[in-house]
Amino acid sequence: MKKIVLWILIFFVGNIFGQINKNVRNSEGVEACSNKRKQSGIKVFNVTANLPHAFDVLDYKLDVNLYKCFVTPYSKAFPATEIITLKADSAISSIQLNAVVTSLQIDSVGLAGKSFTHTNDILKITLDKTYSAGDTLKVKVSYSHKSVWDGAFYVNSGLVFTDCEPEGARRWFPCWDSPSDKATLELTAKTPASVKFGSNGRLADSTKNVDTITYHWISRDPIATYLMVMTGKVNYNLDIVYWKNPSNAADSIPFRFYYNARENVTAIKPAVIAMNNYFTNLFCRQPFEKNGFATLDTSFVWGGMENQTLTSLCTNCWGENLVVHEFAHQWFGDMITCATWADIFLNEGFATYCEALWAGNSGGYAAYKSTIDGVADAYIGHNPGWAIYTPGWATTTPNVDSLFDTYITYDKGASVLHQLRYVMGDTLFFAGLKSYANDVRYKYKSATIINFKDVMSQTAGTDLTWFFNEWLNQANHPAYTNLYTVTTLPGNKWTVNLTMKQIQSGTYYYQMPVEFKVVFSDATDTTVKFFNSTNNQVFTLSFNKLPTSVVFDPNNNIVLKIGSIASDICDNAFVPEKYSLEQNYPNPFNPSTKISFSVPRESQVKVQIFNEIGQLVKELTNSVYKAGSYSLEWDASTQPSGVYFCRMSSDAFMTSKKLMLLK
Repeated sequence: MKKIVLWILIFFVGNIFGQINKNVRNSEGVEACSNKRKQSGIKVFNVTANLPHAFDVLDYKLDVNLYKCFVTPYSKAFPATEIITLKADSAISSIQLNAVVTSLQIDSVGLAGKSFTHTNDILKITLDKTYSAGDTLKVKVSYSHKSVWDGAFYVNSGLVFTDCEPEGARRWFPCWDSPSDKATLELTAKTPASVKFGSNGRLADSTKNVDTITYHWISRDPIATYLMVMTGKVNYNLDIVYWKNPSNAADSIPFRFYYNARENVTAIKPAVIAMNNYFTNLFCRQPFEKNGFATLDTSFVWGGMENQTLTSLCTNCWGENLVVHEFAHQWFGDMITCATWADIFLNEGFATYCEALWAGNSGGYAAYKSTIDGVADAYIGHNPGWAIYTPGWATTTPNVDSLFDTYITYDKGASVLHQLRYVMGDTLFFAGLKSYANDVRYKYKSATIINFKDVMSQTAGTDLTWFFNEWLNQANHPAYTNLYTVTTLPGNKWTVNLTMKQIQSGTYYYQMPVEFKVVFSDATDTTVKFFNSTNNQVFTLSFNKLPTSVVFDPNNNIVLKIGSIASDICDNAFVPEKYSLEQNYPNPFNPSTKISFSVPRESQVKVQIFNEIGQLVKELTNSVYKAGSYSLEWDASTQPSGVYFCRMSSDAFMTSKKLMLLK
């Protein structure tokens, strides 16, 4: 009986409020990616500040023996040696590396390493002499991983994998664990012969000796430590397909698909090749010598992780939205990596935006825009209230719930890129992305948001600092309550005065190019565009025919906003063209909010408030209204926090808006 009642409620709410969410969120890649990072074992990572850094790591050479990790009783312990090649940036007689004490046992150091201490998760190695700036040296570390679960190195019944963002690499090998210091990786791993094993770069060789196989992986291109990966499983399925460069038949790249029994990768393989063609054309050629994907098990609980050239996916997670999100990271996040965690927008905002681009590739602009509208709506409805760019994150890593917040890092980030496209125009915007992807200062290296801003400004031929300051450095978004008046002049002429007004809390004003669609009595229309730079700025338009309505931002290009436009003075019996219910303001609100609506002719109008399960909590009005625009106020002091719905109905017209009460 409970199931029947539940379905009746779902049907009731769904039919009443079917118009509320026109832009249904369909971007599963965003939510899976964000949730994976927030809800997996990575939450055990500590908030840390960057170590002093007077050297540049050039290469990590790791030799690990994982044999016992793959056989019962599946030990989490393994012995390893590491040779770190580094270049001194200034005179150094010691180096410090990240190495978590509870995960790693340091046994000895050698080559240029003379002695060491290992306390407070820091491995300090005293060198055999003082090295001058520009000197290159090698340090050897012999160590073992302890038989502990640490949220970075996973062992489970024949499956072994690592998962390291943001600071997990330090749990399975000593390293300078910050995204700005990228280095090449050479990894040798011993496993049982029944194991298929992948890592970054290319498989240089694999040699079998009785019951043991030794894999030798070498990366040609530098990698951030959090993107270094090991993945292996007993009796893994492995399919290899090759991408052929449409511009050069001799140019091909292997794509390796590691997957579990009873998983079907038939559809995703050609889809990934198509994605590669698309992003190669849009940004630059696939940046790496190999690429691949590997599904894991239930200990990898959400979504995916874009390890460079070998993406990790959850079990049976071959959905196209998730795969394209992680695959886009190979360009933005892997090829160009955020220089600090304050610049995470350059990773996750870009990958989320690429989901929308991929949707548009097959479904046209409408599909692209539906995806963007969906992530923007999600941000507006759940905005936690901080800026995309938080300078302190550059030196002190925040908690993962903040760093990978779905609504700021992913949703707002992608929406900002859409608005940058609107400001620059398609031609310059995509030219700017291509310039950024191919800029030798950042390609295979790291970049800051300021670096990206400078590239886009150069491409646009104008300084875009104002745009980045307001949309990335400021929290929240504008709230518009624009007004217009229509005045009749002699000789069948009319003027429309548009007043731009923002009423969000605080003193910050968001400058933007704004569009208005003016509709005339003969059913024609025209769209005009202005640059709105100040509050209460007035724009005057003159016409030779009667304007009947004005629509603000008709294509919803400023997706990060709430707002409306209303007639301030109805001159010459000027009336609204159609019924409309505006989004309430403020939203979210506490405890009261303003609700505006318009009627084109005398009508019986009912405005009601429902709670999230469809119960009527307040009827604001049920009266006859003459043609015009009106406002009501709902005082929700007695109501609990939550989602509510405002429904306006009149004659054959009905529409709804979602309201958010936050106390």
